Amino acid sequence: MGSTWGAPSVLEIVSLALEEDIGPGDITTRACVEEKQEARGKFLAREQLVLAGTSLLPLIYGLRGGVHELNIRKRSGDLCEDNETIADVFGSARTLLECERVALNFMQQLSGVATAARQFARAVEGTKCRVLDTRKTTPGMRVLEKLATDAGGITNHRMGLYDAILIKNNHIAAAGGIRQAIRRVREFGMPVSVEVRTREEMEHALEAGAERMLLDNLTPAEAADWIKEIDGRAVVELSGGITLENVRAYAEAGADFVSSGAVTHSARAMDISFRLELL
Repeated sequence: MGSTWGAPSVLEIVSLALEEDIGPGDITTRACVEEKQEARGKFLAREQLVLAGTSLLPLIYGLRGGVHELNIRKRSGDLCEDNETIADVFGSARTLLECERVALNFMQQLSGVATAARQFARAVEGTKCRVLDTRKTTPGMRVLEKLATDAGGITNHRMGLYDAILIKNNHIAAAGGIRQAIRRVREFGMPVSVEVRTREEMEHALEAGAERMLLDNLTPAEAADWIKEIDGRAVVELSGGITLENVRAYAEAGADFVSSGAVTHSARAMDISFRLELL
């Protein structure tokens, strides 16, 4: 995928998160901690997890200032065990306290996505199938959640509506049919992917030259039957109701790809803590 942890859009997200939480100032920390007080802090995994988001720590502390040393022990994509140190930091006690929740929010949520992604990727190992993420992401957080799915080992489908063509059922209705929709998008010169819900739609899409077929809401047995009929004439993606429990069955049906929104919209935030020691 084209985005990186240091992209301008990522810096903007981090800046907004700090402003949202700290605003004009952390009044509790200012009242309790002397301005010149220094401290060390340590981020710890509190359960086994696939990490994502440590690359945001330099951005967070860089925007606030007052940090003299930051040691990142584990990187995005690394497996962490319970009580393993993720990163440690030395600097202004006020800065460390002000940034604690923002740093944890990012790493807990993104590590949840990365951990879910790793589970899905491992579930289809040994098949030709690859798992795709979706656009079912937290508003404003897509670039980060897509980076987290990548850290977990699954593939980015598309960042938004602007970088790939996917004709879905409402596009088909608006265009007056699959053939008409495919004809209209051909002018963009990009591969065409079409969502189909019936065998008739599947045949129409194949006849119109769709390069990729998205088969939605089929059982694994139905998917295997449809894929046999497609017979290599289009790349096949399966979606709809795909979970960690059944993704292997869908992969074994012969799909090239499966996609699941659960990787991002239902990932559980992982347990990561921050411990502070005054100097």
